[in-house]
Amino acid sequence: MDRLFPAAEDRWTPAGGAEFWDGYYADRNRPVPFFVNKPDEHLADYLDTGRLSPGRVLDLGCGPGRNAIFLASRGYRVDAVDMSPDGIEWARDRAAEARVEIAFHCGDAFALTRDELTGPYDIVVDSGFFHHLPPHRRISYLQLLERVLAVGGHLVLAAFAAWAPGSGSPVPDPDLYRDGKLYGGLAYTPQELRWIFSGLTEVEIRPMRKQPSTSPCYGWPFLLTALLRRD
Repeated sequence: MDRLFPAAEDRWTPAGGAEFWDGYYADRNRPVPFFVNKPDEHLADYLDTGRLSPGRVLDLGCGPGRNAIFLASRGYRVDAVDMSPDGIEWARDRAAEARVEIAFHCGDAFALTRDELTGPYDIVVDSGFFHHLPPHRRISYLQLLERVLAVGGHLVLAAFAAWAPGSGSPVPDPDLYRDGKLYGGLAYTPQELRWIFSGLTEVEIRPMRKQPSTSPCYGWPFLLTALLRRD
């Protein structure tokens, strides 16, 4: 079903997405909010309040590596995946500067083998990966979680919120296939996340809390966050 979208709209496979994201990360000084080297505020909160225990982490769509580096600095064993060679290179540079060890994988998260993503992972972190997937790829995503997320493990998610104009597309799924585009990413309501991830137990779903520029964390209210547990 990937072929129902033109190659120019592909953001989720290396065939089209790698070139797009390489172009996105080429200028490291662009004023893009998530280029900051800070962890998501909800992720930091879950660690600080003890809702996440130490263990192994998989960071999906790690980009420049801000969440992966934060977790590695807290003593977690981290595997980080992104299809963009430029994104991975930037993340490696940041990890070296922070003097943390992270196993980086450049490629398609859905195609990496069990020898590459060894699992099981106690935490899967996703800050902006899921909302760039077309609807049919939600099945691939759930299958990946089934394979790599440990029983008792958590999914820590951040995705575009449907109530925030301009942050993502609330267009109905059939219209996305009719138009052949994702309009910059899909936006979700809490109810939609509950339906898609009904096989997981909801711990919390809430808007991301806006953070001032002086905060050690990243936070913008156009994102919806979730902490979900596999029981």
